[in-house]
Amino acid sequence: LDLGAGVGRHALWLAQQGFAVTALDAAPEGMAAVAASGTEVTTVVAGMDALPFDKGTFDHVLSWNVLYHGDEDVVLSAIGQIRRVLRPGGTFLGTMLSKRRLPHEKARPGGREVSRNTWVWPEEPGKDKHHPHYFCNAAELVVLWGGFELQWLEDREHENPGSWHWHLIAERL
Repeated sequence: LDLGAGVGRHALWLAQQGFAVTALDAAPEGMAAVAASGTEVTTVVAGMDALPFDKGTFDHVLSWNVLYHGDEDVVLSAIGQIRRVLRPGGTFLGTMLSKRRLPHEKARPGGREVSRNTWVWPEEPGKDKHHPHYFCNAAELVVLWGGFELQWLEDREHENPGSWHWHLIAERL
């Protein structure tokens, strides 16, 4: 499952490598682009906190730069949904926002904390910053991922200075 697939960058590549892939995104335009690609990928329009799949449907879930788009309740719900749709022993690969990034983000004008660890920057047109962004430290991340064995966790700075993200691999218990 490519959760938050957008226009299918990961889903299409994985399908081309021979994997059976389902791409899920809340934006119908992205799923239409994936469907129009001619690559064999199942597309589903839905939110990350209400996955329309049976328990244990997937062997692996990928979610790159997606799960942190919500407050703590949304993030916890999405992680619970991932746990539900993964088979026992199934794996997750994804990213979360690190609190190491927060001082850099707070330097941007117009930001405000809307709930615990959750910030928005409503005055940045054309960017996703008007959506809630959830930031966590390592201890908070471990609690969020209850029911999983964290196999790998790294706080990594992305291309832009100050753009810290947690990279993680987790196995469903």
